[in-house]
Amino acid sequence: MTFQTIFKVYGEPVPKGRPRFTRQGRAYTPKKTHDYESEVATMAKAAMGTQEPLETPVAVYIYVTFPIPQSYTKKRTEACLNGSERHTKRPDLDNCVKAITDGMNGVVYLDDSQITSIHATKVYGTTAMVEVC
Repeated sequence: MTFQTIFKVYGEPVPKGRPRFTRQGRAYTPKKTHDYESEVATMAKAAMGTQEPLETPVAVYIYVTFPIPQSYTKKRTEACLNGSERHTKRPDLDNCVKAITDGMNGVVYLDDSQITSIHATKVYGTTAMVEVC
């Protein structure tokens, strides 16, 4: 049986931040990352409905869309939209993927160790968002 969950998270994609440490030496996730992972979890829960988290191997397809900078010329904006200019700037794609997969942890699947395949793409678009399939 194949099960597919599709959802979008609108807004600027946030990469996984490095862990921070208290003076006592305890590690914690930065607030911006924590808030984004919570938003991903909320959207994933809505998409999952009453379905329990999967216990099987999982393939994840992630499309990360960044807004085109306002400073770009019309010609460069068109190049971004038709795919001839790629998003090669920060944040790194792998850090964005980590924040998204951590947000889906316990919602779409029991643990992100179940992910056996990840297909991720980082592009420019008119609306900043992440689409997970």
